[in-house]
Amino acid sequence: MNNTFLTTAILGSLISSTSYAYTVYSTDESSLTVTGRIEARFNVSDANKLSEDGNTEPNNSFDDISRIRGNIDGNTQVTDSIKVFGYYSGEIYSDSSDSKNRYMYVGVGTSYGAFSYGQQDSSQVILTNVTDIMETFGGSASDIITGNEDELENNFVYLAQLPLNMTATVNYVRDDSKGNYSAGGSMFYSAPIGLQLGVGYVSGEQNNLDAEQYNITAAYTLGGLYIGGVYVNGEVDHTDVSGFEIATAYTVNDFIFRYVYNYRTSDFPASQRGEYSVNYNAVEGVYNVTSDFVAYAGYEFNRLDGQANDDQFQAGARYMF
Repeated sequence: MNNTFLTTAILGSLISSTSYAYTVYSTDESSLTVTGRIEARFNVSDANKLSEDGNTEPNNSFDDISRIRGNIDGNTQVTDSIKVFGYYSGEIYSDSSDSKNRYMYVGVGTSYGAFSYGQQDSSQVILTNVTDIMETFGGSASDIITGNEDELENNFVYLAQLPLNMTATVNYVRDDSKGNYSAGGSMFYSAPIGLQLGVGYVSGEQNNLDAEQYNITAAYTLGGLYIGGVYVNGEVDHTDVSGFEIATAYTVNDFIFRYVYNYRTSDFPASQRGEYSVNYNAVEGVYNVTSDFVAYAGYEFNRLDGQANDDQFQAGARYMF
């Protein structure tokens, strides 16, 4: 596999959760594929009774969060060492006719790496993905600042596959209308023995406040066992925030059992601390009914006080195409 194709494939793998694809067309130079999912799922928690302003409404704790997602992935080989590509992913929820744009970017891949612009992941997502493994919960403690997140608009990204299984990623995001901008970079190493290690840093402004974050991640796979961890530390408006995520999974034939623990704390006063506080355990069971149909159920044990932090049960089934 040449470096041009490998680098652009890594970009796609960061946001793709299925290897199934319908090929619209394919030639020696160009290809266009379509993938997606239809996912029926629900969530049960007393937290669902709260309105956006925090008041309790006389509605049910049962919340239908079903969705459909579609992805379009295209690329064209310009020369032996240059490839152009584009990717789009959109989503519609059952309780809304409005669509959500998840990813929308175009780029150029070369033997020296790939450069892309649009709505896409920050350079830190390759690190935080090691613990964001669940169908239901998890991945809640790693994003101290906005510049660390996925699906960021106005995002310039450069990704290069280096020797010794190293992946380097840098990005820059600018949104003057919201007072946000950030720049970051990461290094990620994948060893042939199943070990993964990574470090990253991102800084900038968040709602016109100074913000920065460090990430350290590690993961290990041995047969059907997987263990991953992320440690995060940073500052928002010169106030310390830190946390960690631990994730483990064990696969037995068509069954997958997962567990995560997410924790985050800060030095903010009590009136602001809730925005950054995370503390819960979650368990999940997944059954691969067929190669393209998955059923799952998970439960979150929240250790924070208040109705907004009530325990949750979530279950669903997903058909992938």
